[in-house]
Amino acid sequence: IVEQARDYVLAHRTRPVGVPELCEQLHVSRRTLQYCFQDVLGMAPATYLRTLRLNGARRDLCGRAAGSVQDVAEAWGFWHLSQFATDYRRLFGKRPSDTLREREAVAG
Repeated sequence: IVEQARDYVLAHRTRPVGVPELCEQLHVSRRTLQYCFQDVLGMAPATYLRTLRLNGARRDLCGRAAGSVQDVAEAWGFWHLSQFATDYRRLFGKRPSDTLREREAVAG
């Protein structure tokens, strides 16, 4: 179930996928989804979904073809840039713009 959820989220990465949508797509109850994520990953589904998207955004920011922070955030379904920056900093310890700047310094 966790792998199917991951695949679904990555296939629909340009928009946030919520827990109710995952339950519907995977034909499981919310509680079943919760138990599966807790057993396999030790975290709630919503936390995993956000972390998965943030890691994708970070990979893009570190990549050669990265555009602006806003472009990358939107490509991963983050529409509120201030919340994206807050969540990104909480997970990676730096702002998304710092990651982009570091990549540009290495490339330049």
